[in-house]
Amino acid sequence: MGSRLVSLPPAPREPAGEADDYLERRRLRRGSAGWLLLTGLGVAYVVSGDYSGWNFGLAEGGFGGLAIAMVLMGAMYACMVLALAELSSILPTAGGGYGFARRALGPWGGFLTGTAILIEYVLAPAAISLFIGDYVESLGLFGLESGWPVYLACFVVFTGIHLWGVGEALRFGFVVTGIAVAALVVFALGALPGFDASSLDDIPVDPSAFGANSWLPMGLLGIWAAFPFGMWFFLGVEGVPLAAEETREPARTLPRAIRWSMGILVVLAVVTFFAAAGARGSAAVQDAGNPLVEALQPDGEATALSRIVNYAGLAGLVASFFSLIYAGSRQLFALSRAGYLPRFLSLTSGRRAPYLGLLVPGVIGFALAAGVGDGARLLNIAVFGATISYALMSLSHIVLRRREPELPRPYRTPGGVLTSSVALVLACAALVATFLVDVTAAFIALAVYIVAVAYFGLYSRRHLVAKAPEEEFAALAAAEAELSRD
Repeated sequence: MGSRLVSLPPAPREPAGEADDYLERRRLRRGSAGWLLLTGLGVAYVVSGDYSGWNFGLAEGGFGGLAIAMVLMGAMYACMVLALAELSSILPTAGGGYGFARRALGPWGGFLTGTAILIEYVLAPAAISLFIGDYVESLGLFGLESGWPVYLACFVVFTGIHLWGVGEALRFGFVVTGIAVAALVVFALGALPGFDASSLDDIPVDPSAFGANSWLPMGLLGIWAAFPFGMWFFLGVEGVPLAAEETREPARTLPRAIRWSMGILVVLAVVTFFAAAGARGSAAVQDAGNPLVEALQPDGEATALSRIVNYAGLAGLVASFFSLIYAGSRQLFALSRAGYLPRFLSLTSGRRAPYLGLLVPGVIGFALAAGVGDGARLLNIAVFGATISYALMSLSHIVLRRREPELPRPYRTPGGVLTSSVALVLACAALVATFLVDVTAAFIALAVYIVAVAYFGLYSRRHLVAKAPEEEFAALAAAEAELSRD
């Protein structure tokens, strides 16, 4: 057999003076986080969903419908994060899902995955800032009303903490998340004396719905329509791998943090769901903006416990808002560093924070919050992007297991491709369900996606940076495949 030289794709020429230090000017602070801080980050992404949002699924499917949706979506997330734990141990870079899909599905697959993740992490903070405004107003804090000054303060203050440094930011987020989680435990204990199983299925039955009964008042289709709300108990936990380049021993730390995060979130979801619906009844909390507080106020009068939970709900929103800003900045950083988006967005400061990756999404998020003013719609758009990324990341795990079985895997997903196949099927079902809940939001997200795809197809795919870690990893795979054919 003759031998041939294998040429890796060359890096596009950089502007004068930048070629030699391209990656140095785009370097994050390594070793800033261990598994405990990362576990806190994974919980922080999600914890606001325990305080509000999930209960609207009761109006779509009733207690039984939302319960089944929560179990199915919990299974989807559990299977997906186990697959991501393996993928993050193979390629521990800031690209996260984009990097995994880039290796498995090529540049187009990488871009489609990264863009879907970016939609989720830019839209979700905008929505949560609106919810923070509502909480601030309802609590009467400083006499403020929900409006653009509150949204602006959220983005300015919490983006500023991220600019200070990743270690400081993760520690701040860990403390706030701990407060929110502790309050959920306090809520469950406080709601326990009023728990009544007979009140779980008190939503009126729609006699025209197929398969309707007291547990499924909207019929079997209500289960499917409740999928997006079942996701709110877990939405965002997949962002843990985005901290890979700032983690100590990422191949070992990331899988551990991902598994612990998911385990904690499952417990919180079950406890919160049953306690809130059982203490007051599903019908009473299905439309509440603050279902946990509503569950603790059967007579509509505030109590000391309900006030504590109300303030903790604000802490939960802050924790998720804060961590989602982090996730969005790292995904934007990775896509920019590799040339999928304008390269200047990946420049880092002296404290190794991607300052434009933080500021640009922050400006967009504030503009959306102030201009749109509909938190539910913004979250539904974020969910649309999330479900696309889930399907593509799960598919990436399957492809890499089939195509590259000998690839070193410090952590292996239990169940292998069967586990990621379950995640793929459920993610596709959740994607379709977004059209059942808010077809306008789904089409808005689709339009944004199409514009991004056009940008990549017409311009950025010809200007990728081969020296970026995710691109270099994929290029080595192509070289190895070519050598194996010799």
